[in-house]
Amino acid sequence: MKLFPQEALNAGVRKREVFGWAMYDFANSGYTTVVLTAVFGAYFVGVVAGGADWATLAWTFAISVASVIVMLTMPAIGAYADLKAAKKRLLALSTVGCVIATAALALAGPGDLWVAAAAVVVSYTFYSYGESLIAAFLPELARDDAMGRVSGWGWSFGYLGGMLALGLGLAYVTAAQLRGEPATAFVPVVMLITAAIYGLASVVTFVLLRERATPPESSAAAEMIGVKASLHRLAQTWRHARHYRDLRWLLTCCACYQAGISVVITLSAVYAGQVLGFKQADTMLLVFMVNIAAVAGAFAFGYWQDRVGHKRALGVTLAGWMLMTLLAGLATGPAMFWAAAVIAGLCMGASQSAGRAMVGLLTPPDRRAEFFGLWSFATHLSVVIGPLTYGVITLLTGGNHRVAILSTSLFFALGLWLLRPIDMARGQEAARNAV
Repeated sequence: MKLFPQEALNAGVRKREVFGWAMYDFANSGYTTVVLTAVFGAYFVGVVAGGADWATLAWTFAISVASVIVMLTMPAIGAYADLKAAKKRLLALSTVGCVIATAALALAGPGDLWVAAAAVVVSYTFYSYGESLIAAFLPELARDDAMGRVSGWGWSFGYLGGMLALGLGLAYVTAAQLRGEPATAFVPVVMLITAAIYGLASVVTFVLLRERATPPESSAAAEMIGVKASLHRLAQTWRHARHYRDLRWLLTCCACYQAGISVVITLSAVYAGQVLGFKQADTMLLVFMVNIAAVAGAFAFGYWQDRVGHKRALGVTLAGWMLMTLLAGLATGPAMFWAAAVIAGLCMGASQSAGRAMVGLLTPPDRRAEFFGLWSFATHLSVVIGPLTYGVITLLTGGNHRVAILSTSLFFALGLWLLRPIDMARGQEAARNAV
């Protein structure tokens, strides 16, 4: 089976472009894997905030602040990218911003709460801009009937990149711990390794990926950018939402189930450390295993969803997420938690791939960056709701992480219920006849 078969790509798209596009997922996944999931979240709670009762809430609050910024600005940035044909230029700016801010995380030590929080907010904001902009290239590259598998290629490359960053970090952490060094000595180095991989790997994307969009004849509206312009553009799009009701349902569904996924991404290391007593190296090894499962899930699932239908396939993964949260909440030892982690990896690669592909299919051709900006709005609303809810529950229950993780299953259940009204054929027809 060829990795990038030509028949899956739009006319005129070269395989090297798809490789360049997928390499951005490879580049930026180290950020989510190392910073958000495996290393810095636990370091923030246990070292920077000193393990205080409010530490988990502070971590989730920093992520939520960044998400609110993205929600308020990304719709206008997406519209600007469409009207100026500037997706690639804006992607470069967001990449540089995230790489610099990720490196700045190395400055945070015990008690440096504001330094750590500021670097997290800035790095996650720029990461999120890049995630939305790179996703907007997908409909330009893939045919409609191959959107799932091409999206899956990208996510698979992404998890490989996450494994590279995590593997190098794990090797350094293991050696440092054997030398008797504390987390304050080796975590900053891991942040610098992650930033370097992000920056170097993304160069492949900017060399190979083309900006295929062309600006419309009149682009005066593109001169507006900022919060006011973003809210104006968002309101304008939602006024026309009756033409894209299936996309509207999908975005609402995404906001729900992504709330649960964001909990897993940002708090699994905290949960493993606080509830099951995992050490830093144990947690990194666990996340490494999750990424292996996620590669398989994203790659194989992309082909399967094209065959059985995106809606049905996404529903299966949401049921899998519910099982995962149940196992994690009931785990009293490493074995059951490792089983939950493997299920999370399979479901993560699959559900992330499915959501991006479905948005691509329901997106009007001339508003791709804008509509992926709406997707970014929905997913970042979920990042506000999910982790912040988890943090509040732990605060109200005296640090009971089991109750918090079990409550996360409700997000997946609601997402599954909201998936029911979506009609993909009707939504694709609306996108083709966009007004």
